[in-house]
Amino acid sequence: MPATGKPMGQNPKRLLKRAEFLAVRRGEKRRGRFFLVEVLDRGDGGVPRVGYTVTKKVGNAVVRNRVRRRLKEAVRVHAADDMVPGNDYVIVGRDDALRAPFGQLKAELSRRLRGTR
Repeated sequence: MPATGKPMGQNPKRLLKRAEFLAVRRGEKRRGRFFLVEVLDRGDGGVPRVGYTVTKKVGNAVVRNRVRRRLKEAVRVHAADDMVPGNDYVIVGRDDALRAPFGQLKAELSRRLRGTR
């Protein structure tokens, strides 16, 4: 068991192609203060897949990459176990994700992935 206290589950795979990102947009949207999570049930029982995006409204490339890295780390250490097999997730980062305490970011991400408020 890792230091996070949660059992290690299977790491999600990555969404890489634009068509995969666009397909997830047809799914459910879960809005939060730090990010938007789009979820699409693929219908198979495969490994969950996740993609990250941060728009240019958030800032320049340095700021966008920092937001993206924080979201990736929050998924890796905490929220990967909350992902449902057979689902695709796209996490759209907002600029508040950069200023939020990491513990709060992890908890919010975990809640949104589970689908609870």
